[in-house]
Amino acid sequence: MSAPERIPPGRMNGSRSDWGTAPAAEATRELLTRGTLRVHGRIMAASNAVLFGTVEHEGLSLACVYKPVAGERPLWDFPDGNLAQREVAAYEISRATGWDLIPATVLREGPYGAGMCQAWVGELPDAEADAEQADDAADGAEPAGAATAQDEVSAAEDPAPDEPAPLLALVDGDEPGEGWKAVGFADVGDGRTALLVHADDPRLRRLAVLDAVINNGDRKGGHLLPRPDGALYAIDHGVTFHVDDKLRTLLWGWAGEELTGEAVEALRLLSAGLAEGAPLAARLTELLTEAEVEATRKRVEALLSSGRHPLPSGEWPAIPWPPV
Repeated sequence: MSAPERIPPGRMNGSRSDWGTAPAAEATRELLTRGTLRVHGRIMAASNAVLFGTVEHEGLSLACVYKPVAGERPLWDFPDGNLAQREVAAYEISRATGWDLIPATVLREGPYGAGMCQAWVGELPDAEADAEQADDAADGAEPAGAATAQDEVSAAEDPAPDEPAPLLALVDGDEPGEGWKAVGFADVGDGRTALLVHADDPRLRRLAVLDAVINNGDRKGGHLLPRPDGALYAIDHGVTFHVDDKLRTLLWGWAGEELTGEAVEALRLLSAGLAEGAPLAARLTELLTEAEVEATRKRVEALLSSGRHPLPSGEWPAIPWPPV
């Protein structure tokens, strides 16, 4: 970025441990749709009601996230009660690119009403979660004493042998170093700043393109889930598909650079899929407004026309806060 932005102090995490297989696969989506959903507890660090559970069907069991619509907090710039649909729409776009960056995500009924259900990626939470937390989830109550488990990332630290390499880091100096892309300067306290960087990683580059298509207003470090097998998944896509430019992300390292040939091909696939009457377009109209679907078409066409990663608009904070 030509003018790095300042980020208040914060903690970031770019990795979690591996669990399960093929989180984005069609068979996983089918299990999420047809399985019996049981809630085991609440993820207390989330702003909306986020419940951990399992779905079971014909002897198969899968860990999942369940976000009931009744637990969504109102947002000033998004209509009430439709964040779940946006999460599903983001998954549909991810599938259409062929990149499978978002775990399988469906709309379904659950113990607390209709909501989003998504395959779990990462370490499983404590199975002894307080059942009372789940009972409070439907009303979207403020989590009391919610603790964040994010660890600050340092480029100088090596990951544990069974953990993926970090995707985000804070480094001294004004240059990102080999293998990293600069995002901006972060306030690290005591009047000091450090350069926030992300890995020059093709998986992240694909995600940067996907976020530009879905107009992701909240791409934080804690939403990146790399697995030891080399796969990368991204979560939390409720704040997406707005008709206005809302792109806020930690993945600005390629801003203004030419799109890869792979990205151009994926965008062409999306363009065909978003044509009126095409299956993807029909599916999105079930989840989004006509204006939002049309805005998505225009974003895809703009990316193909420019052939470059987008730049920050200057009309909206380009980096999310907090950045975790």
